[in-house]
Amino acid sequence: MAEHKIFSMAFAKVYPAYINKAERKNRTKEEVDEIIRWLTGYTQAGLNKQIAKEADFRAFFDEAPKLNPNVSLIKGVVCGVRVEEVEDPLMQKIRWLDKLVDELAKGKVMEKILRKPD
Repeated sequence: MAEHKIFSMAFAKVYPAYINKAERKNRTKEEVDEIIRWLTGYTQAGLNKQIAKEADFRAFFDEAPKLNPNVSLIKGVVCGVRVEEVEDPLMQKIRWLDKLVDELAKGKVMEKILRKPD
């Protein structure tokens, strides 16, 4: 089976779409960055470096310092697919990110998006 084309797509090409989606709903680039840092373990400088070098999604996630230990708490549907049931590990990471940005755009509070305990 051929590899999904998003795997080789530059993260920097999709990143502005995440920002636009958030900003259309009165959320901020800073909140999107916070979500990405929470998920991947990148510092802001590390995230900026990945964007500047136009790393593809595979490299972006392969080079991520450390996935958040609470990623298993990310549940729900994005693009008609239940994120917790995605079998390909890289696609699941991409869907987790999509889901978190969706939650931001839908007005969810950051504490809930970042799966902080009540």
